[in-house]
Amino acid sequence: MNLPAPVFNTPSPLPPPGQHVRAPAGAIPGQPVALHGTYRLDSGDELRIVVFGQQNLSRVYAVDGSGYISMPLLGSVRARGLTTRQLASVITRDLGAEYVKNPKVSVEVQTYRPFYILGEVRRAGKYPYVSGMTIEEAVATAEGYTERANERKVRLTRRFDGVMSTVVVPSDYPVQPGDTIYVLERFF
Repeated sequence: MNLPAPVFNTPSPLPPPGQHVRAPAGAIPGQPVALHGTYRLDSGDELRIVVFGQQNLSRVYAVDGSGYISMPLLGSVRARGLTTRQLASVITRDLGAEYVKNPKVSVEVQTYRPFYILGEVRRAGKYPYVSGMTIEEAVATAEGYTERANERKVRLTRRFDGVMSTVVVPSDYPVQPGDTIYVLERFF
């Protein structure tokens, strides 16, 4: 799956203009592809954590504004920037150190953080992310373009490796949770 190369407005750690981003081996068609590896957890995500055999620890946890979840026995556990596998490893290690013998932990994202869409759309705002969403589908969620909208390119702001970057992308570009999409005005 080849994605269009973004056009850069600000310095960013993304590939240079003209270089296409390819889906990693084993990527599932129609599923979002993170440009720098797998999905990283951040504030606003809700996680289903199951500690097998421990009903009191198994539930849905929200990643707070500081990037932490609060678990019984462990207290605050950092989730921001980790994958679900990495977080499961941290919880397994910490529980196994003092509380549970040979814990088996599963972590999955139950609800992704929302995306935001602004500019020349009929209903700008915050919307729930849906896996595999493109810019066009995000615009449809916001009830479509206004008559002044540039329907070919939009501005996308996303956090890459801890750095906020803004790029201009085509309307078939994939959306990720936490993205801010700004539909530009068309100049006749």
